[in-house]
Amino acid sequence: MELTTILFYLFSAVTLGAAAVMVFSRNIVHSAFALMFSLIGVAALYVLLHADFMAATQLLVYVGGILVLILFGVMLTNQGHNTGFRAGSVNLLPATLLSVTAAAVLIYAFVTADWAITDAEGLTETVHPLGMMLMGDYLLPFISAGVLLLIAIIGAILISTKLSDRSENSSEI
Repeated sequence: MELTTILFYLFSAVTLGAAAVMVFSRNIVHSAFALMFSLIGVAALYVLLHADFMAATQLLVYVGGILVLILFGVMLTNQGHNTGFRAGSVNLLPATLLSVTAAAVLIYAFVTADWAITDAEGLTETVHPLGMMLMGDYLLPFISAGVLLLIAIIGAILISTKLSDRSENSSEI
């Protein structure tokens, strides 16, 4: 068995295992950290597919940005009280039916697809042409997206400070 095949199965197991922990964990902090390992496993699978830009984007945007934002939200809002999860199985039947249906559709798509295996040797250089396009023809949309993200971050900071000020004022009363 080749090293690439072994790594593929290893990273697939890490990704699926972390996703299962994320879904079935009753602790929201454990779910958030399991999401981190799942996203890192997906980035490793992108590296194995020679999609280096997608792997870097996965790490920077999802693990580095969105997941950190989720963790801050969890840490700021969780104040030691009950998070609202019920131990009962109210929606177990609809969730099971939806999961089985989704699994059947995915297995059908996997079995019936015409998988083309190509040589990836000529496809490994993706970052340089993409960088040239982003800093050339698509410079204005690239900068506009950066400014929009900066405005969203500033808005999130303002909202979180206003909410923390309200909670401090309500605890004083």
